[in-house]
Amino acid sequence: MLTRAALHPRILNFNRLFHSSSRIHRQLFDPSTVERVSEDVDVCIVGAGPAGLSTAIRLKQLEQKLGKEFRGSHILSGAVIEPRALDELLPDWALRDDHPLTQSATSSRMRFLTKSFSIPIPHPPQMSNQGNYIVSLSRFTAWLGNIAEEMGVEVYPGFAGAGVVYADDGSIAGVRTNEDAMKESFEPGMEFRAKVTLIAEGAHGSLAKELIQNFDLRRNSDPQTYGIGLKEVWRVDPTQYRPGEVVHTMGWPLDFRTYGGGWVYHMADGLVSLGLVIGLDYANPYLSPYKEFQRMKHHPYFAQLLSGNSSRIAYGGRSLNEGGLQSVPQLYFPGGALVGCSAGFVNIAKIKGTHNAMKSGMLAAEAAAAVLSQESSSGPADMSQYETALKNSWVWSDLSEVRNLRESFHTPLGIWGGIMYSGVDSLFLKGRTPWTFRNRARLTDAQHTQPAYRFCPINYPPPQPPLSTDLLTSLTLTGTNHAEDQPVHLRVRKDGVEDTTLRKLHVQRNVSEYAGLLQRACPAGVYEYVEDEMAADGWNGHKLVINSQNCIHCKLCDIKVPTQDITWTVPEGGGGPKYTLLCGSTNVVTFVLMIAHRVTRTFLAISGDNCFGKHDNLRLIG
Repeated sequence: MLTRAALHPRILNFNRLFHSSSRIHRQLFDPSTVERVSEDVDVCIVGAGPAGLSTAIRLKQLEQKLGKEFRGSHILSGAVIEPRALDELLPDWALRDDHPLTQSATSSRMRFLTKSFSIPIPHPPQMSNQGNYIVSLSRFTAWLGNIAEEMGVEVYPGFAGAGVVYADDGSIAGVRTNEDAMKESFEPGMEFRAKVTLIAEGAHGSLAKELIQNFDLRRNSDPQTYGIGLKEVWRVDPTQYRPGEVVHTMGWPLDFRTYGGGWVYHMADGLVSLGLVIGLDYANPYLSPYKEFQRMKHHPYFAQLLSGNSSRIAYGGRSLNEGGLQSVPQLYFPGGALVGCSAGFVNIAKIKGTHNAMKSGMLAAEAAAAVLSQESSSGPADMSQYETALKNSWVWSDLSEVRNLRESFHTPLGIWGGIMYSGVDSLFLKGRTPWTFRNRARLTDAQHTQPAYRFCPINYPPPQPPLSTDLLTSLTLTGTNHAEDQPVHLRVRKDGVEDTTLRKLHVQRNVSEYAGLLQRACPAGVYEYVEDEMAADGWNGHKLVINSQNCIHCKLCDIKVPTQDITWTVPEGGGGPKYTLLCGSTNVVTFVLMIAHRVTRTFLAISGDNCFGKHDNLRLIG
């Protein structure tokens, strides 16, 4: 059945963190009409993941080198890391006693899974992890934050980049923080007006989405495509622990029409990170990424890995860029630039993006410093030199070598043809071809979704603890939480319209044509199409319920919903998942403030859902 009304009591009673949408309805207002406090700075960086922090650190280094104080630099804010950019940013990082890169990758393997067998296959040379490190990205980001603090960064919690501030000429003049309507009296967010605004908020961030659309930054590039990555961290039985081992899988449980694959990273301290990435261009609306992931763990290979005295300690999800070089938009706009995963620098063949994100942040910092050093400059900051520098850097060549691998799966050759082409290109051609596969139809992931009548529902097996559990049990491991009476931050909105008619149309199309895709696709149980004959915003006895309290900020809904009328916005009261072992730049609403007056000072303010903010050793000011 499409409806899950019977699950409502469970959502309400399972844990106070997870419940149906807030019953408090507040009148919508126009943020541009609100009077707010404003502060002028030189640089505003939105996003405190590896890209944003690398930008801040590089700015501080340039500040010392050039002997020029930049009046302000704001950052709003278990993977395998290639340390190339880190070596350039902090050449002496290995000499620091507190660095988290303690587990080097010792081996790399690839396996093709059938339902019952695990077959070793050659892996592309790009997937070699020699010289790389297996690390918790949250701990890595916290460590970078400590280094930024040593350089003068002071940490403030509670800020989130909620909107763009435009100048009278249409250029970007800075950002505003989130409003706070959770108190008896409404408190508007602050404006931080900057000469240079750098957007480093992660994949499919709300500000980058707005800027790309308003300045038509994709006019010469393909639409960005995404994958949803679901991850768990287990403490495995000592007999199954092989420190430094890296394994990637392809094949089962996904069918031959669906792009994706799994991974296993043996981290330090007996921990194993495992997960499944599924391309969000999948066609079947009955597919459930969460249930595919849970099913994968019952494969004999994973069942043995997780056998004995093993226990699951973390769960999470995030969207990641898969479009590659062809989907990188114009990187600059009047008054600023896109940095890191806001632009999309993930090398999908390597399944890595941190090294490219950090390098892009360093290059953006250097370009911003050059712009600010031009005392006679007038008008909005021109960051075009950042794009030029990046295209001349190893980031561009890193992406160029693998530019055709992911896109080959969208050619008439299909999935099997994509596998064969990718093998030949990665092993022999290495990107040295005169052709580049393009998404000439400009189809988005949402547009790849086909009507439900073309498919049969997928009969997933029921959870079998401890290997697999129901979704709400996994959700407790994310620590996600939003303020109790917080307005829903997931809005049914299209072309600026947000009303009952649009919501009714959303229910009609998504239930009748796509069998309620979101209630299966969302990895946090946020969306339900429940039976309600009396709902004014419903259709044919169904209405949409948004359990925004469950949201882990993965952005899948914003990307995949076929009607493209779900918009993720910054939560008014803050909140989100509390990842400690999983995240990197998973969530996009952190704000680093590096405000300098006569004496250079750096402030870093973070929203509640950023992993950097969970680091206990940081000195919090405020």
